[in-house]
Amino acid sequence: MKAAFYQSKGTFTVENIPAAPPAKGEVQVRIGYCGICGTDLHVFHGDMDARVKPPSIIGHECSGVVTALGEGVQGFQIGDRVAVRPLWPDDTCPACLDGLSHICYNLKFMGVDTPGAFQEYWNVPDFTVHYLPKGLSMKLGAVVEPLAVACHDVRRSGVKAGDTAVIIGGGPIGMLVAMVAKEKGVNVVISEISQPRVEFAKSMGIEAVNSGEVDLVACIEEKTGGKGADVVFEVSGSTPGAEMMTKLVKARGTIVVVAIFAHKPPVDLHRFFWRELTMLGARVYERQDFDEALDIAAKGTMPLDRIVTKVAPLDEIESAFAGTGTNPVDMKTLIEVGGEL
Repeated sequence: MKAAFYQSKGTFTVENIPAAPPAKGEVQVRIGYCGICGTDLHVFHGDMDARVKPPSIIGHECSGVVTALGEGVQGFQIGDRVAVRPLWPDDTCPACLDGLSHICYNLKFMGVDTPGAFQEYWNVPDFTVHYLPKGLSMKLGAVVEPLAVACHDVRRSGVKAGDTAVIIGGGPIGMLVAMVAKEKGVNVVISEISQPRVEFAKSMGIEAVNSGEVDLVACIEEKTGGKGADVVFEVSGSTPGAEMMTKLVKARGTIVVVAIFAHKPPVDLHRFFWRELTMLGARVYERQDFDEALDIAAKGTMPLDRIVTKVAPLDEIESAFAGTGTNPVDMKTLIEVGGEL
């Protein structure tokens, strides 16, 4: 089978290797498509070599078809169309014992801490496998994992129909958060400094403003009658975003930190005291979020197909990675491994 190995900063090789049979408790999945996410890009840029230990097969946003079952696996059949929820908890740490296995203290993120989906056949634990809804394409099946991130972020926030939410950052996850919140009846505003992304959001039916050209605080106050946003999602991972988030939210409003910050940003703690604000972290997803993402994708009421802006074959994975993020309106690049199968 073909497999793409991350070798070093900016370098992949595509090699032919034997396909291993699934071990006890594993499901073998023939991969249809696998998306490139922000973590994958950090790997590609050489920022995570100590963790991924190259050469390594990465990738986790995937769809595929079951091709073999390991000993003891029940509930799946060869030919089932599936997606993978790539979290492998230890089930023994304090978080797991509290029912929070998605933030296990010793969590293995599959495709980073273990071999991933940029290969034709991927053996995964059976508890990570979800059925794809009938009629959902393999391409959109590969979007379910990042959509589950957005579902988790929105659920954590407690935002409800009629509320106003500001999403700082209009990249793929910010766009999906906005789409999920809007689907639930929330009044959504995306704040972006990239005008092409502002225009892309507007073309998706989402209100968006260029915070480099308008007074964002005044804009949100006008929109909310001076109250402020009910919820702010910080998805940019930028210092200006962290500085802005406390200025936009209402008294006793909620800030959800979705982005991963490379450096500790300045945060206005006086504002937290003054307005009795709440700040939440939102990391990956739980099973119910993944199931909700599958349901949303199956309903077809959101234009998820527009999130997929580029598809490249596995043999061109290096150039696909190199080009990802160079165009501000590129949302999600998929690597075609086996296609629609």
